[in-house]
Amino acid sequence: MATDKKTEAPRPVEERLKTLFELQTILTEIDRIRNVRGELPHEVEDLENALEGLRTRITRYQNEIDDLKVKRTAELNKIENKKMLIERYQQQLDNVRNNHEFDNLTKEIEYEKLEIELGEKNVREIEQTVDNRLADIENTNQQIADQTHILDEKKADLDTIVGETRSEEENLIARAKSLEPLVDERTLTAFKRIRKNARNGLGIVVVDRNACGGCFNRIPPQKQIEIKSHKKVIVCEYCGRIMIDPELAAEARDLVK
Repeated sequence: MATDKKTEAPRPVEERLKTLFELQTILTEIDRIRNVRGELPHEVEDLENALEGLRTRITRYQNEIDDLKVKRTAELNKIENKKMLIERYQQQLDNVRNNHEFDNLTKEIEYEKLEIELGEKNVREIEQTVDNRLADIENTNQQIADQTHILDEKKADLDTIVGETRSEEENLIARAKSLEPLVDERTLTAFKRIRKNARNGLGIVVVDRNACGGCFNRIPPQKQIEIKSHKKVIVCEYCGRIMIDPELAAEARDLVK
């Protein structure tokens, strides 16, 4: 026969608030460590994306050069064919029987010469475009070299900072994870939501001089009494942050040390 699983009684509000403030203190320290890294992770990522874009550009230039070389070969072949035609027409001029044939052959020769001139012009333009693309590749390779140098420096800086703080951060993350189950799911979810939307990442704040420690708005006397009584979780009516009295917060800080 199956037995009913006992439902664990919720921890007192006082204990949950202390745990939540302890969790906040640890998360704030994690934020501080990550802020030390500053924008370096984003800068590294941006540089890597930029380098990928430059390499893609070189591939595009090279493909264009390959296509242009094919067109150049086709134009040169066409020119050679035109020259052969002219040579044939000139041989035929020696055997014309009348002026009409002479005029027709002469026109064909002039036409083919114009075609050769056009082909040679196309070849020159193609060669100029190839030279331009080769210059573009050289310039892009220089950009890649410069950006790679900067990326290597930033990666080295980031690795140094991460190396110095990795162990501390991992320990703090583990401590934060161990505290989360001690807070009821509803309060924890609200805390995470508030923290995510707060500019300074504070989901729970200490009451300071009768004001909210997050937005600094005055707290009505009755609400101050409720905060000190620890009977329920109280949030600021202005900024939505959870509030805790200084004495309880001090106890929580001692737990973090």
